[in-house]
Amino acid sequence: MASVIVAAACIFLSCSASVAHGRRFVRSSSYDEPCKEMRLYLHDILYDYSNSTSNSTSAAATKPTALATAVPSTGGTFFGQVVVFNDPMTEGRALPPSLEETAVRAQGVYLYNSKEAFNAWFAFSIVFNSTGRRGTLNLMGADIIAEKTRDISVVGGTGDFFMSRGVATLRTDAFEGFTYFRLQMDIKLYECYVV
Repeated sequence: MASVIVAAACIFLSCSASVAHGRRFVRSSSYDEPCKEMRLYLHDILYDYSNSTSNSTSAAATKPTALATAVPSTGGTFFGQVVVFNDPMTEGRALPPSLEETAVRAQGVYLYNSKEAFNAWFAFSIVFNSTGRRGTLNLMGADIIAEKTRDISVVGGTGDFFMSRGVATLRTDAFEGFTYFRLQMDIKLYECYVV
């Protein structure tokens, strides 16, 4: 009798979990076919004391460590520097005319974590605030900048992206010195909840 009660409880819990918050869980049947895809461009404008504070979307929260300049490399690597950002994201490559009024923003940090080459580690949320999409996607992972494309993990989300999981493939689309870069982000979600 106890095994029947345990089995019934397991079935009840699995059914209630699959309709969390009025949503139905959808897992992609194959890693070749995501349940949701999108392409976004992240625009990062680093404040460096010479550019306008109204146009800057990121700022260094720390200075590079002494180790960054002590290790022989090509021009230093900013090892240990932490950058905080609130970057606009767009569906096209063009920088939006008003940086503050974009419906999608990337908010988080990246830090330079290699002494030998420019590599960064990202942890951020993509915040959607429009009639088309609301909620967040949370991403984190290593950005091996020397690679043409690199993947970071989508580890969760809220709102329209409740509990989503997947991968974001990054590609450097443009850069201007150390003050501006644009990343192309191809996001593929393999676990989605739908209303």
